[in-house]
Amino acid sequence: MEERNLSFAPVVNPAPKRLTQDQIAGYNERGYIMPLRVYNDAEVVGNRNYFDAMLDAMFKMKDGRDSYAINGYHVRCQGLWDIVTNPVILDSVEDLLGPNFLAWGSHFFCKMPRDPKSVPWHQDASYWPLTPARTVTVWLAIDDADVENAAMQFIPGTHRLGHLRWKETDQSAVLSQEIVDIERLGAPVVDALKAGEMSLHADMLAHGSTPNPSNRRRCGLTVRYCPTDVRALNPMWARQAIICRGTDPSGHWTHNPRPDGEDLSPLNKPKSIGGN
Repeated sequence: MEERNLSFAPVVNPAPKRLTQDQIAGYNERGYIMPLRVYNDAEVVGNRNYFDAMLDAMFKMKDGRDSYAINGYHVRCQGLWDIVTNPVILDSVEDLLGPNFLAWGSHFFCKMPRDPKSVPWHQDASYWPLTPARTVTVWLAIDDADVENAAMQFIPGTHRLGHLRWKETDQSAVLSQEIVDIERLGAPVVDALKAGEMSLHADMLAHGSTPNPSNRRRCGLTVRYCPTDVRALNPMWARQAIICRGTDPSGHWTHNPRPDGEDLSPLNKPKSIGGN
């Protein structure tokens, strides 16, 4: 495989649409921005009801999929396509990525009550055959996320350290990579969000989450956005894009228009691609 550029490129934006210059400076320095309000209380209920219906429909198929399996369905599910293209989300993403960008991935990370699985400390871009590393992840809270129910955690500034050494984890885990000696890199910050809020983080930022010991679910939707000049080294990865703003003159990314319905068919289940 062609060598990937996994360096971080600081954002320079003299005229942001929605974010402040302090927020952009914080993203460059720490690698994340949070919290940002996207949905009001009524919309929060609508998003939760929508996800609950998706999860129920998938479980009724009785094909062995678990609560983490709704991965990549933004090009097949109308309601999810609409969340991914929400203008409030896109305005903030545009402030970090510029006028031409797309969404190439989505994944509901749903930790059920008493879920024993962790998400080990990792860098998202370590998993992805994309170059350069310019993806911004939106983590949208479907449920409230806090320390008690295993909210995501960040290690500030690690996005500027390059590709960190990792090993295969021996934990009961959602993902396989685990950064070695994470303690040396600083104290974690909890990405505590109320339902309807989002955070933004850089694809080289070290992050993870613990098992959920509480009796409360913790569901969040991750959406992956990158500029249209990023390239997928595996062509399969370019086929599930939504061109959200601007254009892709090269045609490298396949734009998927708004789907007609909700297709959660297991035959269409994409490969797992990164997590939180």
